Amino acid sequence: MNCYSATGGFPNGEVYGMTSQIRRSGASIAANVAEGHGRESTGAFIQFLRAAQGSLKELETHLILCGEVRLMVEAEVASLLGQTDEIGKSCVR
Repeated sequence: MNCYSATGGFPNGEVYGMTSQIRRSGASIAANVAEGHGRESTGAFIQFLRAAQGSLKELETHLILCGEVRLMVEAEVASLLGQTDEIGKSCVR
């Protein structure tokens, strides 16, 4: 996911707003998958995959909002949402 590069050009006033939210939710997806993989039970792994899905939906919401308030151009939002869609599909296989 290109969360860091996508937010690199955001205004300085967004450092603690959308920039932080997008980067944290993007990183949280991978972190939850990794943490769940390290657990010793399938049930715990599934629980962490659900948390990763929640972070993914949070990220999608932030991206849509960025398009709405014109922090990102629609083409970039669409590209990133395509990536989130692919990540979401790989988490449920």
